[in-house]
Amino acid sequence: MKTHARVVVIGGGIAGCSTLYHLTLEGWTDIVLVERNELTSGTTWHSAAQVTNFGVNQTMVGLKSHSINLYKELRDDPDYPVSYNHGDGGIRLANTEAQMDGYRHFASMARGMGVEFEILDAAECARRHPLISTHNLLGGLWDGNDGDIDPASLCQALARRARNAGAEVYRNTPVMALTQHKDDTWTVHTEHGDITCDIVVNACGYRVNEVGAMMGVHHPVMSMEHQYFVTEEIPAIRDAGHRMPLLRCPISDYYCRQEKNGLLVGFYEQNCSTWGMDGIDPHFVNALCPDDLDRITDVLTGAFERMPALTEVGIKNVVNGPITYTIDGAPLVGPIPGKRNAFCIIGLRAGLGEGGGHGWLLAQQIVHGEACYDTWCIDPRRFTGHANVELTALKAIEDYQNEFRFHFPNVHRPAGRMAKTTPLTPILAAEGAEFTVVNGWERAEFFKPTPDFHVTNSFRFDESFPVVAQEVNAVQNAVGLCEVNGFNRIEITGADALPFLDRMTCGKLPQRQGRVGLAYLLNHHGMLKAEATIANLPATDRGPARLWYGSAAASEFHDMDWLTSHIKAGEDVQIRSLTNDMAILVLAGPKARDVMKAVSRADWSQAAFPWLSVRECFIGFAPATVMSVSFSGELAYEIHIPNASLYAAYVALRDAGKAHGLRLFGAHAVDSMRLEKGYLHWKADILTEFDPFETGLERFVQMDKAGFLGRDALAKRLEAGPAKRLVTLCLDDDRAPAHGGASVMQGERVVGTVTSGGYGHRVGKNLAYAFVRPEVSKKGCDLKVDVLGRLVAAVVSEKALYDRGSDRVRS
Repeated sequence: MKTHARVVVIGGGIAGCSTLYHLTLEGWTDIVLVERNELTSGTTWHSAAQVTNFGVNQTMVGLKSHSINLYKELRDDPDYPVSYNHGDGGIRLANTEAQMDGYRHFASMARGMGVEFEILDAAECARRHPLISTHNLLGGLWDGNDGDIDPASLCQALARRARNAGAEVYRNTPVMALTQHKDDTWTVHTEHGDITCDIVVNACGYRVNEVGAMMGVHHPVMSMEHQYFVTEEIPAIRDAGHRMPLLRCPISDYYCRQEKNGLLVGFYEQNCSTWGMDGIDPHFVNALCPDDLDRITDVLTGAFERMPALTEVGIKNVVNGPITYTIDGAPLVGPIPGKRNAFCIIGLRAGLGEGGGHGWLLAQQIVHGEACYDTWCIDPRRFTGHANVELTALKAIEDYQNEFRFHFPNVHRPAGRMAKTTPLTPILAAEGAEFTVVNGWERAEFFKPTPDFHVTNSFRFDESFPVVAQEVNAVQNAVGLCEVNGFNRIEITGADALPFLDRMTCGKLPQRQGRVGLAYLLNHHGMLKAEATIANLPATDRGPARLWYGSAAASEFHDMDWLTSHIKAGEDVQIRSLTNDMAILVLAGPKARDVMKAVSRADWSQAAFPWLSVRECFIGFAPATVMSVSFSGELAYEIHIPNASLYAAYVALRDAGKAHGLRLFGAHAVDSMRLEKGYLHWKADILTEFDPFETGLERFVQMDKAGFLGRDALAKRLEAGPAKRLVTLCLDDDRAPAHGGASVMQGERVVGTVTSGGYGHRVGKNLAYAFVRPEVSKKGCDLKVDVLGRLVAAVVSEKALYDRGSDRVRS
């Protein structure tokens, strides 16, 4: 056995084998896979092994397309062919118009990735799958690439190719411990000896946290028991002359695919069960959980109604095995938070179908630092400190129970709520707040006009539309107050703090104390990595001279990892997170200054506190740090308050605001206003797939500033010219906003993709941002956007439609 390797991959299922193989494709061959038993002896061996092209965002569709193309190549390998039934087709059923709208959106989104889905009515669903009933059925989504694959031969084929390229695989080699050294290299201690390596990868399936504990981390991954059975021969299948399509039914919570001349039928029962929460038997290898068919009687009844043939056939065998889930159901593929040279590819509940693509994207991240797609939707750092075992279990159960029910844009599921709150959460709830969740934080979305007010699950404009319009009107014409909790706040101190941050950002930083600026951080490829508000604070009795780095709530672990990993040896830079210690109150509107004058002795005149200023003060008696910045396009103050004083500051502002018509507003109103101003959201519009010039952020780049991270790569990109440009579109549609991923069309050609959309209440327009081909990015260019299956006229507009000169912000 080797004593040193560049990478050690731990785990021999689809995740580990795919990672190993794709690392060899990237040119790394001094790599090793270690498996405690035999390859595929964990979840992989009992997988139902369905391979669909369906995904709820473009990254997922793209990685699944890669899996399908790879599996077809392996199927056709004359030396080691893999059994792969590709192109049987698959239907996802629906019995409501809202579900059909979702399918129409997903079809629009997939088209931008070169994948064509079809929208079927009920009769066509039955024609393509003659075993189903059309009772209580409206239609479905057809995926022509759907199929299934043999798990064992797939993994063996990937391992074989990796070995042929120079990688090594050690079976029956349990990992006993992991040691990380001062230079961030690792030693992997196994029963058969130690292997030192530069990088370690956790690909351990349901044993993920056994290896995680060796690193001193816990991953938010939970196993669920999952049952399926295989039927005896069904004459209609035997005599059909073709393979039956796969079926996924959110109405009755089951799926099925052809298995020989019968069916493999799997269930997602409501009375489901977690597995392994208190530890896993070390001898649980190629093993199953005890059958428990009584648990699935509720969903089995629905399956019989949808597919009567099931009532006339016997069961050959039952499989009940563990599959892994994360808090949001998507896998964790990428860097392990807080660790160096450590990656994971875990939580793959649909591992066989997606594993080829996940290993492909992870190998790119390991070798190049980034993948060809923005991988935030699968990034392990999207969950932070709240992601404990109990919360993960609650969310895994909820996601399992809703396996085929996609999230509507206006629905926030109830399990695990109140994971992160502030002293204002119950106060805002009493005021009628409808909450959304941002990185576990409860954040007000809008304020209900009556206690019994509710919105309909929909991809269209819903009942909150006029409520949000009223909140926006209050901010535009009077004054509004909004809590923004969870905002990522990092304090940077030390003699080298400013030079360090200057090196990390591509533009100008606020050099003078008491000033604020917006900055962008690039990766080594010259692409956008992060967005931050930088405040330069002088030394006071509250602390030394320091920089505050503020960014999106979701970026807490992501940005901390990025900053700390780039501190050079000998640099006097200290970094400390304040994220969970403070919250923000945003006071916005033309009368905001009057409210501030009533609660603080400081001089709030334009001359004394102009736009992009920061100062420490008191709101009433609550200590505060106030910035003159705006995400609404109105005069606004961002008031940073310690959690212990938050309620006191809130009461002072509410009381003072009564004389000026103050109204509470939420995240929907903020989103509406920022779209009108051309302000962008990180990981909606700010993506690692594009550079700042393509994203329209050139004013924040100083190419003559030497030495900033990503500068040379950005210069080369400028020479090559843009691949896409971000534009603002005005849509001629009053039914629905354009959701992220929707395809932008010119004739029959896809020319771009929507990143975010919504209604601009101040300008009275349906707006969207989209990355489009440069030739169609000029103002006035007429395009179409596929909004829920309908091509809607859209025109490229100015980036900012409201107060283009930002006079109101500076007032």
